[in-house]
Amino acid sequence: MNASSAALAAISGLGFGLSLIVAIGAQNAFVLRQGIRREHVLPVVAVCAFSDIALITIGVAGFGAITRTAPMVMTIAKYAGVAFLLGYAFLAAKRAFAATALTAGGGAPIALGAAIATCVGVTWLNPHAYLDTMVLLGSFASTYATPDRWFLAAGAMLGSILWFVALGFGARLLAPLFARPMAWRVLDSVIALIMTGLAVGLLLS
Repeated sequence: MNASSAALAAISGLGFGLSLIVAIGAQNAFVLRQGIRREHVLPVVAVCAFSDIALITIGVAGFGAITRTAPMVMTIAKYAGVAFLLGYAFLAAKRAFAATALTAGGGAPIALGAAIATCVGVTWLNPHAYLDTMVLLGSFASTYATPDRWFLAAGAMLGSILWFVALGFGARLLAPLFARPMAWRVLDSVIALIMTGLAVGLLLS
């Protein structure tokens, strides 16, 4: 191992990790909503970032091999994820059409525990999280020598931290737009559609 190969591995991990995480999905949609509301942003960002760090660590350590030899793990995660996504889609649709959606702020505040539980759900009950950070990234990391693959993992972890911090705390810049009640109806409607689409996609995959 040398400094140049380690740096190249870290940069590759940063780019690969961002390419997997920067997409509209259940986790990002929830972080965006909490960021706009300025509600429990730091705990939500921390849960997402540390969850990704854990998933990346397990993936680079060899979880990809486990899922290939025990596909039932992914099957269980798949149907649990479908159920969770549909439930969250229902709640988002309910907010979009409920009277509380007409108030600025997009409905009643949620407790810290509920926010963390939802964040854990959209992260750990999402099979795409395992596929992306554990299987795909784990397989990609396996092409590197043992010392360098952990620099790649560190780069991917840094990418996750940067993304969630930017998404959670940067979302407040959209606050003037979401001072209008109709904007919350649109956001929750879009979230409901995204969650339903992800659930259907998982069910058919």
